[in-house]
Amino acid sequence: MRLMCRTSTIIARVAVVVMLVAAGPASAGSTHERFEFSSYSEVDALFNKLNYTPETWQQGVRAVPRVYLTEIPARWRDSVAPNISVETKKRIFFRALAPLVLRANELIAQERERLKRISEDRALMQRERSWLQALAERYKVGGDSSTPLGDSDLEELLVRVDVIPTSLVLAQAAEESGWGTSRFAAQGNALFGQWTWGGAGIQPEQQRQSLGDYKIAAFDSPQESVSAYAHNLNTHSAYAPLRQRRASLRADGQPLTGRALVNTLTSYSERGEEYVESLQAIIRVNKLAPADDAYLLDMTPIDLVPVGAGVVPASD
Repeated sequence: MRLMCRTSTIIARVAVVVMLVAAGPASAGSTHERFEFSSYSEVDALFNKLNYTPETWQQGVRAVPRVYLTEIPARWRDSVAPNISVETKKRIFFRALAPLVLRANELIAQERERLKRISEDRALMQRERSWLQALAERYKVGGDSSTPLGDSDLEELLVRVDVIPTSLVLAQAAEESGWGTSRFAAQGNALFGQWTWGGAGIQPEQQRQSLGDYKIAAFDSPQESVSAYAHNLNTHSAYAPLRQRRASLRADGQPLTGRALVNTLTSYSERGEEYVESLQAIIRVNKLAPADDAYLLDMTPIDLVPVGAGVVPASD
């Protein structure tokens, strides 16, 4: 069972329409370029142009372009993935998802840095009180909003407001969505199998009535799915072991890696240890560990917009 507290409701025909659009799915307020595509070979061509290739990765280049997939088209599940090699499917999946993971972590890291500055400066804490209170409410720290946050609350916030290793996110997305081919990914950009009660979602075909009227949370974009997943790990009580292990690594000056944290996720699935072993295998077999050193390039973001057959019309 995938526990979740709260939710929100691959592939460029270089008939490429590149145009400036405001506020893409990954960084509100910035200007993005728009790249429409109808086949994965077109995305490959774009990635090659941006020097985002398996060859450069093997050479040790860890820079990842800001290319953000706006929707998982149903054709990926229905016609593309079944007709390409497993190696190609994995390559497309990981390269398309990595920028979204890095962007989600980038936003968390920015909030963490701001939080650290506030925690170290009492005068700044007073000026930033409203922002700090909103952050605490979002991360479920502290009590009544009228009560000032104490030192222990700030310490807990620093434990919660932190990044998730990229290799771990990629492994879980692959495991939970079948490399993006699940019905939930196709219908709701859902990559992590998160459950919701009352939120926007997709009803499982074999829903277990004893667990209530739950659904698989659906999202407007894959970016929302990644961000909700990270927030889930950073707030739900079931994942306190991950947060505690991460904080210990921080305190000891050790890097945050998927390998170091994966053992803490036995509560993510009813499969328990077997689930963790599956994630470990995905990280090992697909050589995902170097992804923990990846970073986003300083560039104008590009929104990857699927068009044509196998795409849900915007009005639906």
